[in-house]
Amino acid sequence: MKAVILAVISALAIASAAPAQEDAEGCKDHPLFNRLSNFYIEDCMENYNAVDVHTAAETTVTKEGNVVHIRYAFNYDAGAKPPSPFQVIKNYERAVVQNGGKKIYSSTGSDGYQGATFTMSVKGVEYWVMIDGMHPGHPEVCDGFSLYVIEMKAMNQEIQASEMFDALNKQGSVALYITFETGKANIKPESQGIVDQIAQMLRDNPTLKVSVEGHTDNVGTAQFNQALSENRAKAVVDAIVAKGIERERLSWRGWGQTKPIADNATEEGRAKNRRVEIVKI
Repeated sequence: MKAVILAVISALAIASAAPAQEDAEGCKDHPLFNRLSNFYIEDCMENYNAVDVHTAAETTVTKEGNVVHIRYAFNYDAGAKPPSPFQVIKNYERAVVQNGGKKIYSSTGSDGYQGATFTMSVKGVEYWVMIDGMHPGHPEVCDGFSLYVIEMKAMNQEIQASEMFDALNKQGSVALYITFETGKANIKPESQGIVDQIAQMLRDNPTLKVSVEGHTDNVGTAQFNQALSENRAKAVVDAIVAKGIERERLSWRGWGQTKPIADNATEEGRAKNRRVEIVKI
């Protein structure tokens, strides 16, 4: 089967024919990828999750974000022969590379695994793509596979002012995962709700004073991370003051990468270390 790869605006398109068998209810192709000829969607799921992606033989890393999982099955009723695992992987590889991405790892069964992992960036958003769920016992035929598309982003933290206050009274501090632009101190819009709740907690408890303390992972130099943590802590203080809270009730400082709470060797650990802590004074 010869697939023709087309670039449509920023999306990736893999040549496809209209499926003869109906897709599972509520399922559709991921907007970055159309399907291969004669495949239909057997099942699908979308949620915030962590996925172990293959990066080498018997080696995986955990990627966390918004995960779209689509299970494709070959429609034998179409009268065509199913493609080989190599064909399936090569089609996705060409599409990913055409969009500026790259292949991390692939295998067609020589090491007991059939599948591939890719990474790419679309409009500034990092994606990891994995082809999985083939059948290593049949390296010449692929009659089904799973497509995982992981949009790398932090899960929006949902916390109420009362919960924050309870944590401060019990623990003396609370870790918040306020998201910032990479390498900068600009608070992203999706984290404004957390800032609102900090301000609400301070309104509800007019004698409360807190220290806002920034922490980073260990990516970059220690000097850069120290300055970044300070700037981010100050940005949060400025945002709280803009909500009408007296600056005298707030102090701020940065710890850089000096106080990790998780292993910086993994992306999941680094994500936990990139945090802002509210500390009761």
